Amino acid sequence: MLKQNLQQKLLQKLSPQQIQFIKLLQVPTVALDTRIKEELEENPALEDSSLISLDEPKGEYDDLNDDKQDYDENSGEESSLDEFNVDDYLQDDDSSDYSTSFNNGDDDDDKKETPIAVESTFFESLQQQLDLVPLSNQDFVIGKQIIGSLDDDGYLRRPITSMIDDLAFSQNVIVEEDDVVEMLKVIQNFDPAGIAARDLQECLSLQLKRKDTSNPIIKKAIEVVEHHLEEFTKKHYDKLEKSVGISSEELKEVVNEILKLNPKPGDSNQVTTKQLQIIPDFHISNNDGTLILTLNARNAPELRVSRSYMEMFDHYEKASQKDKKLKEAVQFVKQKLDSAKWFIDAIKQRQQTLLKTMNAIMHYQYEYFLTGDERKLKPMILKDIADKIDMDISTVSRVANSKYVQTEFGTFLLKSFFSEAIQTESGEEVSNKEVKKILEDCINKEDKRKPLADEKLTEILKEHGYNIARRTVAKYREQMNIPVARLRKEL
Repeated sequence: MLKQNLQQKLLQKLSPQQIQFIKLLQVPTVALDTRIKEELEENPALEDSSLISLDEPKGEYDDLNDDKQDYDENSGEESSLDEFNVDDYLQDDDSSDYSTSFNNGDDDDDKKETPIAVESTFFESLQQQLDLVPLSNQDFVIGKQIIGSLDDDGYLRRPITSMIDDLAFSQNVIVEEDDVVEMLKVIQNFDPAGIAARDLQECLSLQLKRKDTSNPIIKKAIEVVEHHLEEFTKKHYDKLEKSVGISSEELKEVVNEILKLNPKPGDSNQVTTKQLQIIPDFHISNNDGTLILTLNARNAPELRVSRSYMEMFDHYEKASQKDKKLKEAVQFVKQKLDSAKWFIDAIKQRQQTLLKTMNAIMHYQYEYFLTGDERKLKPMILKDIADKIDMDISTVSRVANSKYVQTEFGTFLLKSFFSEAIQTESGEEVSNKEVKKILEDCINKEDKRKPLADEKLTEILKEHGYNIARRTVAKYREQMNIPVARLRKEL
């Protein structure tokens, strides 16, 4: 049965410009260049003025510096072509260019490319070693199959029976399990030591057997790895001394030998450039007790609307007759000019939002940024900053979760300055960062032969005036990636 009814709903609809701004706000500085290049490739009406030839004649209205900060919900709607004026996209050069007002003069302004050394990958290195071994055609194919089955850590976690099936179906090579095992032993003699192991125990054992096995410490280390690895990983040292029949001093040497081994031999030959490079979005400097905040110059690209596109529109607009094709051309040019202006507006609003948010955080945590002492951090949540700058909590969250600030005592993610409040016995509210700092100091100073248990850490915090439950102490310790007392024990 069909039924009609009327409903009133309150909906918040984002304009395309607002969506574009939200996406840009989340982009960290290290990825902003890529995002701008994508826009430059997609929109010919947008140009990077820093790349324009110096010989190009500069017109009176070349640079775009619109002071508009907020987006009009209806700015994306079509207007009649007769109302469209190219002057809307221009402004006198006399006004200050937004792209220079954030220039902090840092070395990263040069945007130089970092040369990368050409290195063999982990798999290429193994293949090169395989090529040097005199092998039959069948063994060579098996060797290639084993190398191709290794994971990035250098382990062979694929069952041998599965590799036999792969060889049969993909290579049309019929082999026995013993053939694969024998070839596996050959590859396990390749560098780096421990490669092609099937588990951690075999990996460590392979590395130890490359050492001087006549050394009694190495012999004991092999025994520990092959027969008592669980006790070793759980640091049950008393049990190890009895099981292996060695003194505490000998066990200490054995443990040191095992700790020197590489549990992930595949990582040892990887090119390290895969790691994400961190480029700070902000810089805070201390000028005789006064903090100075600057925005990284990469956040202020020299973008402008293409002069050739504006001239093209002028030409079309002045045409005496406007047929359907000409109107379509004018509409296309207008759309590209709109898109370029919107993007520049979004970049500008991004700069203003970043500075506004970071400035509020800096003043809220002024004492901390002066000294770098985590105990000076005040309890601060997203709402505190959102209320100060009169913006939505989600906006502050987008800035805090993806932006970094460089200070005189390190580079930090903005999110790290936010923390919950804890009440002391005197009724004062302090940041839980202060409690974590005390915990870290206590653990760093503890006797590693008798590390402090969570119960003892709870007592120490109570002595400092922090009445916190043991489970909360355990939670903070886990958040700092500090293991339990038993696993911190050293000989």
